[in-house]
Amino acid sequence: MAATKEPQHAEETQADAEPHVPAANLRKPASWMRWLFIGPSTEPGVPWRHLPRHRDEEQVKLDVDRSFVYYPNDNSQAQLEEKKAELSDLITQVLRQQPYLCYFQGYHDICQVLLLVLPAALRAIAVSRLSVLRIRDFMLPTLAPAIVQLRLIPDLLQVVNPELCEHLSRNEPYFALSDTLTMFAHNVQRYSDIARLFDALIAREQVFSIYIFTQIVLQRRDELLEHEEPDMLHFALSKLPPDLDLDAVITEAALLFDRHPPESLRSWRRISRASVLKTARDTKVLSRQSLQDGQAFFEKQVRELQWAERQQKMVQMAWANRTVLFTILVGVGAIYLRKTSAWAGLLAWAVRLGRS
Repeated sequence: MAATKEPQHAEETQADAEPHVPAANLRKPASWMRWLFIGPSTEPGVPWRHLPRHRDEEQVKLDVDRSFVYYPNDNSQAQLEEKKAELSDLITQVLRQQPYLCYFQGYHDICQVLLLVLPAALRAIAVSRLSVLRIRDFMLPTLAPAIVQLRLIPDLLQVVNPELCEHLSRNEPYFALSDTLTMFAHNVQRYSDIARLFDALIAREQVFSIYIFTQIVLQRRDELLEHEEPDMLHFALSKLPPDLDLDAVITEAALLFDRHPPESLRSWRRISRASVLKTARDTKVLSRQSLQDGQAFFEKQVRELQWAERQQKMVQMAWANRTVLFTILVGVGAIYLRKTSAWAGLLAWAVRLGRS
């Protein structure tokens, strides 16, 4: 596997990860590099264009054609086409250098934000580290691990606002999938807003996106309680209000995190130990992880998913053939009982009883 060579990274201090610093002071390439633990790096010997095509490149092309819809809004059409070409190259490079990753729709939304903020020389390693060490759960062969993460949202709502949690319980938390998958980049329409959100999300633990979404739901309590129909609720929850005070959301989400850390939530035990929510739980540990470490976690998660799939198929097969299995079980039991004199009398009595 061809992968970008990484340097050793210095440990991050708590001040480096402070999410309450004004946006103007945070949204700098140097800050994002520090939070992603990026230092001087060199490209691999084989140029990425010479590497085998990734299986998802056709889908990448389709999604890139739909990129840069909301921002930047001061570019000419020619400039936007140039950015789309750069975005396509960036995503393709990362996927070819990490061919085990599975592309998901919305990944391009994340990558376009990093493309707009970071200089060209740092984009590939930044997206690679983000993909492998921060959003790896979303790039597995199935979205099952991403769905499991969403169960943390009702857990949080239950401890903070049981009434709202009960009201929303008629809906599965799939309404949060788009925002959590794309780090909110798919639905946020202003560049300044998404850049501010990325400041907080990149600086914090990966699970912080769950707290951001939950805090947004809590701030919309009165509005959501007015909706009675599950379909209307799902629609409302799937869209972010345009007038969000993001600094307030981030500050309150950090307080929510401190009061109710993920380990205190019921569904936390269902999260794989190889999930990014746990391997990126400590930013100091994350600073020492390499792309190779991330691949090892990825492969462990794939094995867990394969084992879970085999178990599910066995259960389904057993249920589909339950009549045959029950007949065999009764037959084996009868043979065994006949060999035991005490039980033989009981079996004969049961047979006579059944005929009467």
